[in-house]
Amino acid sequence: MCILIFIGNNGETYFNTVALVSCVQNFPKSRGPVVGILKGFAGLSGAILTQIYATIHSPDHASLIFMVAVGPAMIVIALMFTVRPVGGHRQVRPSDVTSFTFVYSVCLLLAAYLMGVMLLEDLVDLSHTVVIIFTVVLFVLLLIPIVIPVRVPEVIFSELEDEKPKEVDLLPASERQKRIAQLQAKLFQAAARGAVRVKRRRGPHRGEDFTLMQALIKADFWLIFFSLLLGSGSGLTVIDNLGQMTQSLGYDHAHIFVSMISIWNFLGRVGGGYFSEIIVRDYAYPRPVAMAIAQLVMAVGHVFFAFGWPGAMYVGTLLIGVGYGAHWAIVPAAASELFGLKKFGALYNFLTLANPAGSLVFSGLIASSIYDREAEKQAHGNNYLIQNSVSIFPGMFGPNESLKCEGSVCYFLTSMIMSGFCIVAVCLEHGSCASDKDCLFKSLWKITGLTFTRVLKQAFIARLHPVIAISVYSEKGFDGFLHTCVFTLPES
Repeated sequence: MCILIFIGNNGETYFNTVALVSCVQNFPKSRGPVVGILKGFAGLSGAILTQIYATIHSPDHASLIFMVAVGPAMIVIALMFTVRPVGGHRQVRPSDVTSFTFVYSVCLLLAAYLMGVMLLEDLVDLSHTVVIIFTVVLFVLLLIPIVIPVRVPEVIFSELEDEKPKEVDLLPASERQKRIAQLQAKLFQAAARGAVRVKRRRGPHRGEDFTLMQALIKADFWLIFFSLLLGSGSGLTVIDNLGQMTQSLGYDHAHIFVSMISIWNFLGRVGGGYFSEIIVRDYAYPRPVAMAIAQLVMAVGHVFFAFGWPGAMYVGTLLIGVGYGAHWAIVPAAASELFGLKKFGALYNFLTLANPAGSLVFSGLIASSIYDREAEKQAHGNNYLIQNSVSIFPGMFGPNESLKCEGSVCYFLTSMIMSGFCIVAVCLEHGSCASDKDCLFKSLWKITGLTFTRVLKQAFIARLHPVIAISVYSEKGFDGFLHTCVFTLPES
């Protein structure tokens, strides 16, 4: 049984990696939205399969296992030849923004629909016919995004067409060639005099393609890893212990909060990808800033759980669910920008190890141990401290199911510890962004599809004419600043 569970759970990793890597390579200009949509649907997949199983209406659990084993495998086999990189960096689709907005709308509609259906099925005794109708509507919502590739024509421009001189180029072709020849002559003369020394590169720079071994020796990679460990680990601890937290705070229906945090998790994944893209494109901040914001949101959510204020479960599940979901939309996009797309699959799957590692630390060592100690205090009174002073981490050897803890004290210390570690994660993100200007510069020109020559022009203007660059940026925004830097050359 353990071997089958191991194979089944790890099989999901292959599906996740293939879809994520292919889509990020196909849509390099929209990494945040793409990752958010994919991770959001991955979070909703459990609710979708649950609704399909409710339609089958079979009390035999073997049929559920058979459906989970055969159904996804059939879909994967049918789509395995269509999910592949198609050279997204060579494609120009003016309708991409509209298409992603449409998919976002469908995602929000689907999440709201599933939440309403789950509440109805839980509160009202529905007939089997009504459940079938709900499932049919669910399939219709899942098939709606197909209209995008059907109705929107694909427009592809070759790189040669993209490199044609534009009308806004201030230098004529003859003058430009003359200046290039002059610069080349000066470079050759300097090299001959020994003024230019070519240094051997010791590895890729930030924003270029890294292998996993090359990334493992970079501080940026480990800052992201430990930040993800602290943030996602604390969020997963809340999700794993949500039933006990609900009971300890005096709420009766724990399953309602489980459903709610699943929906908030989905909205966090979808919204995290969308807003991180806005932060990068419109405000020129590195993407880890969005991750730091998500961790601050989670820190506030842990404080609500710690003090157990009225309505704390509703506010806490909202903040923790949104913040936790945003991590899995922001981190893959940030990793692809910092370490490239060539070995993105290996880098992404290594980063996902932070999730179970964080859960082991926070849930297995901290939360369960503190909960057991507080429960035994309430059961035995003050004599507990004397009788059990030798046991420091009783939760490491399994929780005592006969003991229950009541009150906010059960998870007060755990929640405050996790809130503090979320603040530490924010500090780690600040460390990764402290020297992120060069990384941001490289990642932005990769996102916008600019060629190396145009990036040199942009750096040339930004370095020699900072006043002009700042004025253009403030007047036209970041996109207008990029456009001006690309198509304008200063005269010597």
